[in-house]
Amino acid sequence: MGLKIENVTKTFIDKKAVDDISFEISKPGVFALLGTNGAGKTTTIRMMLGIIKKDTGNITWNGKAVDRKSVNFGYLPEERGLYPKSKIVDQLMYFAKLKGMKKADAEKNIDYWLERLKMTEYKNSLAEKLSKGNQQKIQFIIAVMHNPDLVVLDEPFSGLDPVNTDLLKDVILELVEKGKYIVMSSHQMNSVEEFCDDIVILSRGKTVLKGNLNEIKSVYPKNKLEIDTKEDITKVIDNLKVKEHNRNKYIIQIENEKQAEEILETLVAKKVKVEKYEILKPTLHEIFIEKVGE
Repeated sequence: MGLKIENVTKTFIDKKAVDDISFEISKPGVFALLGTNGAGKTTTIRMMLGIIKKDTGNITWNGKAVDRKSVNFGYLPEERGLYPKSKIVDQLMYFAKLKGMKKADAEKNIDYWLERLKMTEYKNSLAEKLSKGNQQKIQFIIAVMHNPDLVVLDEPFSGLDPVNTDLLKDVILELVEKGKYIVMSSHQMNSVEEFCDDIVILSRGKTVLKGNLNEIKSVYPKNKLEIDTKEDITKVIDNLKVKEHNRNKYIIQIENEKQAEEILETLVAKKVKVEKYEILKPTLHEIFIEKVGE
């Protein structure tokens, strides 16, 4: 049955941080909780996990009200939560015990996750000696080493280089394959598009868009054309609406697919070598800006 949020609100003094939001995660996978800074994402996450109390509404996990006993969850907060003067292995064991793990199981899982995230060499290092990205990986281990059913990741790729970003993406996909429910909050829209089937976008505490990402994108027209070429096509075709030009790639605003075909026909007739030609729909980044840009 998964996680269900129904008409939830939360007010701090005179500010309504979350205003009557509802969504459901009914099957394993990655669900995206998106919004601008101050939109209510972190407040929603903390209510979901029972860290703070909601004012009104219902939050249930498999039909039961959410509390520390009803849901085995892992949480990667956006803020750093490590003790700078303590060894990594000691901190991992401490958090494992807080989750009720037996020492032998904790030691086994700690070694597995340190190896999986290529962090074994830092096992006896102080947290303050680690880079920002490596601290992020340790916090990820804390979130998953006790085998939670629900995993909440708030900006999971923050501070990671491309190699470690790909590593963490592989791990997240492995968790999905194991039937985990994952809620991801991120400002990196390209990463969200890679993982998430369903999304909700918040703005000023209210829901401005929610649903299946593919279905949402399907209602938008194909309004852009990508052309990769080493030649300057603006000298070949007049009045092109170039939205973006980066080295050999042009992104051109178009009215419809027929216009895109006419552009290609002209380039071919002018003997312009086109290495890539693709008609595009709006990205999640563009949809996000459209919904909350104001």
